Amino acid sequence: MEEEIKIQNCRLCPRECGADRTKEAGLCGAGARIRAARAMLHFWEEPCISGKNGSGTIFFSGCPLKCRYCQNYKISTENLGKEISVQRLCEIFMELKEKGAHNINLVSPTQYAPFIIKALKEVKPLLKIPVVWNTGGYEKVETIKSLNGLVDVYLPDLKYISPEISLKYSGAEDYFEMASAALNEMYSQLGGVVFDETGLLKRGIVVRHLVLPGNRAESLKILDWLCCNFPKKDILLSLMSQYTPYRHDEKFKELNRRISSFEYSVVAQKAAELGFEGYLQEKSSAKEEYTPDFDFLGI
Repeated sequence: MEEEIKIQNCRLCPRECGADRTKEAGLCGAGARIRAARAMLHFWEEPCISGKNGSGTIFFSGCPLKCRYCQNYKISTENLGKEISVQRLCEIFMELKEKGAHNINLVSPTQYAPFIIKALKEVKPLLKIPVVWNTGGYEKVETIKSLNGLVDVYLPDLKYISPEISLKYSGAEDYFEMASAALNEMYSQLGGVVFDETGLLKRGIVVRHLVLPGNRAESLKILDWLCCNFPKKDILLSLMSQYTPYRHDEKFKELNRRISSFEYSVVAQKAAELGFEGYLQEKSSAKEEYTPDFDFLGI
């Protein structure tokens, strides 16, 4: 398979940096070819995605967001990884399937969307397992539309609702504007969740929200918004407590601790009161060992 994709005025994500990626990397860190840090069977996703055998996960390098607290900062900010071709990506998809993966899980894929689309068009008929678009939520509607028919499960974060907080922690004042529009497009494509006979997710949306220290009010606003905008039976909520401070941040000292049991319980209780279905992460999940070893480039 010849690689003919050239991104010379990049507008794939809401940053719209306009980079000529044949000559230099965009603001996300992505250049002319796919760059990935790890391909593996991942057992620490939501149960309906990891299942018994694991999720066939590819961690892509770079990210449009660069959140201050990212647990995958080695690949999202430091851009650790290895360049691969579209053909090699196709091979990785099939290798993960042969290892028994329940799905193909694309982590932080946005900056490589044209390459991934080309690969999926080549091998999706052979995969016969769901494809998961695992994203920070900062997406353009146009990019999500280009995935229609290729992606079976959307796994977006919904990190913030307030422009001030999204600007503060992710440098993206328009985060909620873009993420909410993208989520609506995802729902218009897939509709309600569909499971197979073993309880694995075949189709639908899982919305993740990570509760941040000192920001439970923001989390409550997000739950209210989701409740008002989507039928609760149609989407799954994954409420996450795994926030771990990986680096000491002098500028944002409130991020230098894990969330308290009280903070998480307030948000979890609100989710229960609103009647969401999905997953509440155990507080014990806030451990560094839940982050893959990106020093080993298993691709």
